[in-house]
Amino acid sequence: MSSSNDSTVHEIDLPLAQNSAFKLFAERLADWWPAEYTWSRSALNTIGIEPWQGGRCTEVGPHGFQVDWGRVLAWEPPERLIISWQIGPNRVPQPDPAHASTVKLGFHENGPRAARLILEHHDFRNHGDGAEEYRDAMASEYGWPYILACFRKFSSRQAIPDKHRPT
Repeated sequence: MSSSNDSTVHEIDLPLAQNSAFKLFAERLADWWPAEYTWSRSALNTIGIEPWQGGRCTEVGPHGFQVDWGRVLAWEPPERLIISWQIGPNRVPQPDPAHASTVKLGFHENGPRAARLILEHHDFRNHGDGAEEYRDAMASEYGWPYILACFRKFSSRQAIPDKHRPT
């Protein structure tokens, strides 16, 4: 993990091929994203990323509650996904993209059945007041490291061949 004045970078190794890692992250977000990091929490219906440039990053909760928390800026499977992060320092959705930060996800081959995910969250200054504290929070063990640990745990379970899965 590294941080600058306006960004934080995190890397994790995954026991999956690059293509599988991208698909699990982007197309199965609802299966691994921590519910405590959503507005709906335990009442979460689903959370996802629409798989195209311009697609919405959205959460759906009970009774049709829906909130968009970002947009897909680049959809380039299996190498790269870039989204606007339209969640402010106080966890309030930011509908104006001028007040969004950017999350870049790079998926790299790291062996025949291994990938490295490099996540860079930058442009925190766009969030205005509280931007530095927000960057520090996302860089802390309770921010991206925790979220990526959830993804690593989920991807590790997916990497176990079916005949070796515990019943």
